[in-house]
Amino acid sequence: MSGTPNTTAGPAPPTAESGATLGGASGARRRFWSARRVPAGLLALVVLAIAGLFLYDIAAVRAHRPGMSWRHDLARQLAERHLDDVWVLTGAAVAAALGLWLLALALTPGLRSVLTMHRTHPDVRAGLDRDAAATVLRDRALEVAGVQSVRVAVKRKRTDVRAVSHFRDLDEVRDDLTAVLEGAIRGLGLARPSPLTLHVRRPGRKGR
Repeated sequence: MSGTPNTTAGPAPPTAESGATLGGASGARRRFWSARRVPAGLLALVVLAIAGLFLYDIAAVRAHRPGMSWRHDLARQLAERHLDDVWVLTGAAVAAALGLWLLALALTPGLRSVLTMHRTHPDVRAGLDRDAAATVLRDRALEVAGVQSVRVAVKRKRTDVRAVSHFRDLDEVRDDLTAVLEGAIRGLGLARPSPLTLHVRRPGRKGR
């Protein structure tokens, strides 16, 4: 038996079932979109505050009262400062960065921690948290004889499993882990199961 790490990459799990069963292939694999409540709420508050200030200033002018001093200062600053001024460039950079951030939030689904599951009914969608999936796979791996500890990371393109075996031949442990984990991944019911990458090694010396 060798004490050096052994690595295997298991074959990719079977693809999703037909679109007729899952309510359409694209619908079955479509990721969940985040509601973006915090960014949307912050943006709404900023817009509300700015709109309120301008509305108050317009109402004051209409009532023949002096407008707010900040508007006069802002108009003077915009008229006097050149386009290559540091503060103008800084403000433009901040505005551009915020705009790109908002566009990224609008065009990306988010919720990377939620894995899309098989759709068995056209009107029902289900998702599985990545940490929950990793916990299930870790528990199944610990049931294999010879496995001392396991670390599981369920990612978008692969499921990375690192196991430590303190007895039995490493090849036997690796084969058993591959069979158990591939079955467990299929049992999760994911619409796009990630292929298994398995690393099995012996325990290191204490302090290493």
